Amino acid sequence: MTDPVLSVSDLCTSFKVNGAWNPVVKGISFEIAPRETLAIVGESGSGKSVTAFSIMQLMPPHNSRIEGSIRLRGRELVGLPEVEISKVRGNEIAMIFQEPMTSLNPVLTIGSQIAEALILHRDISRREAEAEALRLLEKVRIPAARQRFDEYPHRFSGGMRQRVMIAMALACKPKLLIADEPTTALDVTIQAQTLELIKALQEEEGMSVLFITHDMGVVAEIADRTIVMNHGVAVETGPTTQIFSAPAHPYTRALISAVPALGSMTSHPRPKPFPVIDPETGLPNKDPEPSPPIEVGPKPVLEVSGLTTRFNIRSGMFGRMSGRVHAVENVSFSVAPGQTLAIVGESGCGKSTIGRSLMRLVEPDAGSVKLEGVEILDLASRALREQRKRMQMIFQDPFASLDPRMNAGAAIAEPMIVNGLATRRQALDKAGELLEAVGLNADMASRLPHQFSGGQRQRICIARALAVDPKLIIADESVSALDVSVKAQVVNLMLELQAKLGLSYLFISHDMAVVERVSHRVAVMHLGEIVEIGSRQALFNNPQHAYTKKLLAAVPVADPARRGERRIVDSEELKSPIRQPNYVPPVREYRQVSSDHSVMI
Repeated sequence: MTDPVLSVSDLCTSFKVNGAWNPVVKGISFEIAPRETLAIVGESGSGKSVTAFSIMQLMPPHNSRIEGSIRLRGRELVGLPEVEISKVRGNEIAMIFQEPMTSLNPVLTIGSQIAEALILHRDISRREAEAEALRLLEKVRIPAARQRFDEYPHRFSGGMRQRVMIAMALACKPKLLIADEPTTALDVTIQAQTLELIKALQEEEGMSVLFITHDMGVVAEIADRTIVMNHGVAVETGPTTQIFSAPAHPYTRALISAVPALGSMTSHPRPKPFPVIDPETGLPNKDPEPSPPIEVGPKPVLEVSGLTTRFNIRSGMFGRMSGRVHAVENVSFSVAPGQTLAIVGESGCGKSTIGRSLMRLVEPDAGSVKLEGVEILDLASRALREQRKRMQMIFQDPFASLDPRMNAGAAIAEPMIVNGLATRRQALDKAGELLEAVGLNADMASRLPHQFSGGQRQRICIARALAVDPKLIIADESVSALDVSVKAQVVNLMLELQAKLGLSYLFISHDMAVVERVSHRVAVMHLGEIVEIGSRQALFNNPQHAYTKKLLAAVPVADPARRGERRIVDSEELKSPIRQPNYVPPVREYRQVSSDHSVMI
C-alpha cells in the first residue's frame, strides 16, 4: 500500500476571542492518497476553509492556534519555521482560492505573476520562467495565450482568471492541490469547464486534490472520497458513492436533499418548495406545496418591448467614443400577475442590466417598459419614485445593499417613511411585522447587519422590498451566494410570499436547477439578446437553441456513478458585447415552437 501524500491527525484549530481560545476545527483526521480527490463539504462556518488554511499554515499567528499533526509525505508541518513552510507553499502544496480577482495582483501582468512563482521555487532565469509560464497558460486552455501573456487580470473574465490561478498553482508541479470553493462564484458553464480542467490536469500531472465546497453536486462530479463537516466536526466520512447512496448522518441526508435536481419538476406544473434542513434535528423538513397565487386578472403586471441599453466606451485625451457595449439589445417579454419569469444566462449576457433598466437605475436607450399600463421610461423623477413603490429590487449581496450603521428595523422602515406611507412609529411597528413575515423575530429589529447571517440579511432585504406593497419584485441573483440549505429557505420564503400576496417576480439567475424549481416562464439571454423564451416545462423538456442546451448540459449532476463520464464542455470565453460605434445590430427573427415557446433563428 502506497504512503499517503497528506496525513492529518486530530487537527484542532482555535481562535482567541476575548482572551479565550474558541475551537473552530475540532479533532478532524483524514488521509489523501496519491492521485486521489478528497472533498470536504459543509456550509459556511463548518470549518472546512479553516482546515485548508491550517494545512497551508496560513493562520494568523497572533490569534490562532493549531494543534495535532499535519504530515506531508511524512514531514510534519505543524511547528515548522516560516522560512521552511514558505518553501513548501506553492512548491509541494498549492492552493486555489475562491475569488481569483482578489488573489491576483492587479498591477502585474498574468505572465509575470506565474513566472514569479517559478523563479522563487525553481531557481531558473526569467526567460526560462516566462517560457514555462506561457506553456502553463496553454496547458490550462487560455485562448490566444501568447497574446494574452502581457495582459492584466482585469482584462480576463472570471473563468479565465480562475484558469490563471490554476496555472500558477501547477507551476511547480505540486503533489497536493487544495481548491477552496474554486467554482462558487462562477457561472454554471465556467464551473463545468473548471471542474473538467482540474480532473484532466490531475490525470496528466498525477496530483492529489483536496476539494473544499458546499455544493454536493460538485462533490459528486469530482470526489473519490468525501468528508462532511458541521460546526467544526467531521460528522461523516467515506467513499463518495457510499455517501450519496446511503448517507448515515441526518446532516448529510439534509445536504443531499437540498441539492436541486435538474429534471425533477417534469410533473409539477407550478413552482415547488425545496426540502430544508430542520435546525433542531438536521433532517430534511418537507414543506407543503404553496397555495395557488391570488387571481388578479389576465393583464400583465409588466410589459417590456424593444428594450435596448448600451454603454458608451470613451478613450483618448478628448474622450472620443471608441465603441459601445450592447448590454441589452431589443428585448421584449411580459410578466403575468402572481407568476415568475426567470432570466438566465452567463455573466456579461445583460440580465442584470435588464433589471437595472426596468428600475431606471441605468437609463435605457430605447424601448418601452409598462408597469400595470404606466410607461416607466417617460416618467419624471417624482412620478418615477411613485411607480418604484410598485416595483422593488433585491440585490445579490445583501451586506452591500444594507447600510452597516442602520439597524434592521430602521432599514425596513425607511422606504415607508421616505414615500410618506407611514409615520416613523407606524413604520417601525410594521417593520417588526415584516420581520415576522420573513421568518425572523420582531425583536431582531435593533440588530445591525453584521449581527445577522447571510441568509438572514437576505430575508431583511426581502422584508424591505415588501414594505411598500409592491406588485413586482426583481430578484437579481438573490440566492446565488448562499449555502444550499439557506438558498432553499430563501427560495421557499419567496414562493410562500408569492402565493400569499400574489407577487410577480422577475428572477435573474445563472443557476438552471434553481430556475427550474421556482419559475413559471424562462427567458434565456446571450450577448444582450433573448435567444429562447417559453414556459418552464416547454423550455426544459424541449430546449431548441444551442446556447440553452449548453447551459443545461453544464449543470452538475449529484450522482457520483457518473463521475467517470467526460462531458463535452465548450472551453471558449463568452464573446464580447462590445461593438464599433457605427455597428447596426441585425434584425432578429424568432420561430414559434409552440403556443408559449419561441426561439431565435
